[in-house]
Amino acid sequence: VQLQASGGGLVQAGGSLRLTCTASGSIGSIAVMSWYRRGPGKRRELAANITSSGNTNYADSVKGRFTISRNNAKNTVNLQMNSLSPEDTGVYYCHALTVDSDFDLTDYWGRGTLVTVSS
Repeated sequence: VQLQASGGGLVQAGGSLRLTCTASGSIGSIAVMSWYRRGPGKRRELAANITSSGNTNYADSVKGRFTISRNNAKNTVNLQMNSLSPEDTGVYYCHALTVDSDFDLTDYWGRGTLVTVSS
């Protein structure tokens, strides 16, 4: 599985950005797709994820502001980020968790995309 992330950039506080991750390869085995982020001087953390059936999960810090969605036909997962604050600044990484016929799990990571929120 290969993951290509796009959509990062510079935005003012209160603004919005939309990140897109496009998956290719053995995409039929993807169980969960996620967006992680790592802020300056911070550990990487989960921002949001979505299962193949559409169930979503959000970090408390982004609930009500971020929305994750998945388009299985286009093999994409999007992260709509609204009401951005400087605390949302960081590198955002797309992640996929696959499950094979033996129920073995494998992690895949895309290259990060930088989000910078100015105050």
